[in-house]
Amino acid sequence: MTTPDALYQSELPSLKLIARGKVRDIYAIDDEHMLIVTTDRLSAFDVILPNPIPNKGRVLTSISNFWFKKMQHVMPNHIVDIPLEQIIPNAEERAPIEGRAIVVKLLTPLPVEAIVRGYLIGSGWKDYQKTGAVCGIQLPEGLQQAQQLPEPIYTPSTKAAVDQHDENVSFAETVALIGQDLAEQVRDASLKLYKEAASYAKERGIIIADTKFEFGVDKAGTL
Repeated sequence: MTTPDALYQSELPSLKLIARGKVRDIYAIDDEHMLIVTTDRLSAFDVILPNPIPNKGRVLTSISNFWFKKMQHVMPNHIVDIPLEQIIPNAEERAPIEGRAIVVKLLTPLPVEAIVRGYLIGSGWKDYQKTGAVCGIQLPEGLQQAQQLPEPIYTPSTKAAVDQHDENVSFAETVALIGQDLAEQVRDASLKLYKEAASYAKERGIIIADTKFEFGVDKAGTL
């Protein structure tokens, strides 16, 4: 539920709601732009939990905006420089989403979750214990839990709808989904983004063990 300190679900009467995801609400602005609102909903194991975390959405938005700006030299992103006040002039309607909403270009999302793993942890560790591999990628013997991998690995998954589970897929399966050229672009960009971000974070005492990227294409088919 929504409380004075936490936003479980946004309500913007002046805009048309397109979809509600696990955490984000998406609204149409015009034929070329959308508004993405990051709520305080908590999603774990692909399930939306009933109790939101106050200001979680604002923190996530701040972190996302930092990395979008930091990594835009590697891969262009969907954020556009249009003030929220221009989209929602009414201050009362705008107040609940201040600091948690971004205006973005309308893109066609790719049905692939681009996951990069730099450390042997979580589901990757469980997979390695059983098979000696992570998502079908064979790794050296004798690696320890949470050990840094010799090189980051790309382990994509499907992009599941709400109430469904993501499933790991091979690179070949991503080729079947989006084509050879796009699949290679997504893989290569994901690895480069992870390496640069992980290096930047590590210099500041932070380990990015793994991460996930999502990509889309514009009307010209450009990633």
